[in-house]
Amino acid sequence: MNKQKENPIEAMDFEAALARLEALVLTLESKDIPLQESLKLYEEGVGLSRICHQALSAAEQKVEFLSSDDLPGQSLDDAQQEP
Repeated sequence: MNKQKENPIEAMDFEAALARLEALVLTLESKDIPLQESLKLYEEGVGLSRICHQALSAAEQKVEFLSSDDLPGQSLDDAQQEP
């Protein structure tokens, strides 16, 4: 089976992952759903949370780099290639 079909969460961008996570939270808070379904939704939510966290961390690194005076004349792509 295709990996992307097995886990479409990994293909989501930040906005899509956050919107789905918010929908999951509302579902878990507002509906009386069976335990197994709750666990399935919770597991999906953990994956979505990780996607959001990774995206936010990457954005934070870019902002820190762009705000830095340490590397004048160097692009973000150049700095990411350095060890």
